[in-house]
Amino acid sequence: MKKLLKIIGYLVLLVIVVIGGFAAFISIRGVPSYDVNVPQVAKIEVTPERVAHGKKIASMLCNNCHFNSATGKFTGREMTEVPEFGKIVSRNITQDPEIGIGKWSDAQLTYFIRTGINPFTGKYSPPYMPKLMHISDEDLNSIIAFLHSDDPLVQADKTEGPVSEPSFLTKFLCLVAFKPFPFPEKPIPNPDTTNQLEWGKYLALYQLECFACHSADFKKMNVFEPEKSLGFFGGGNVMRNDHGEMITTLNLTPDEETGIGKWTEEEFVKAVKFGIVPNGPALRNPMVPFAQLTDEEAKAIYAYLRTVPKIKHAISRGL
Repeated sequence: MKKLLKIIGYLVLLVIVVIGGFAAFISIRGVPSYDVNVPQVAKIEVTPERVAHGKKIASMLCNNCHFNSATGKFTGREMTEVPEFGKIVSRNITQDPEIGIGKWSDAQLTYFIRTGINPFTGKYSPPYMPKLMHISDEDLNSIIAFLHSDDPLVQADKTEGPVSEPSFLTKFLCLVAFKPFPFPEKPIPNPDTTNQLEWGKYLALYQLECFACHSADFKKMNVFEPEKSLGFFGGGNVMRNDHGEMITTLNLTPDEETGIGKWTEEEFVKAVKFGIVPNGPALRNPMVPFAQLTDEEAKAIYAYLRTVPKIKHAISRGL
């Protein structure tokens, strides 16, 4: 019996040593780097139409993380919304050649936004940075045209924030769960805007990535196949607002009791564009109203959300 207990003790010790060694490896190695393979991409023509469209998308997709109220530009800020990822500071994406992305070519920007791999260092951008692997080529070209435009938001600025300090969780997820995305092998067209459901799905999943916040857990979202994300659109992700309060994302499935099943199209449009929620307090940061959306775009998102599987998940607005 004593011999058996001794063997068990040795095995337990071995397991502890292995786990400890693995944890130490993750902590020391940090976020992994990968080989860089920037593809040939034609230079993007900067037109007024593309700049306007790119600014519209960036104001909804990039502004909340990269806009710094102190500089009035996309110079980055500390992101306190998801503290479990560590001390995260979004980078300066103005046209400054040293601190920002002024030296980045169209191909390098396209590669980074699609895959999450820094084209200069090979460092992988952790899961809190969206990777637009599904967005249409024209939408992505418009974003890059905006970044290269004369708009004040992206003019060169040398403001540089502190270095991010990813948590152990972030390092672990980057090693075992979240990997760089493959660069698309063929062109990605714009959605068919005459098909309301297809258009709404594109906006909610691929352009604005609404599912990321409104599913159950950032750590278990599936960017490759968003519909397979845990609690798809059922809400429950806990985020911190700019006052330090913890906010739980809402259930956007068509469940009549706990989701938006009883919301009319008009009520949904008001909520998305102006933050006005039927029979409840207004939407709060970090959710911001998307006033830039047209009514038709908001209606398309509503139409798509009416088709997702219902999830009965009550969310307290007090959190």
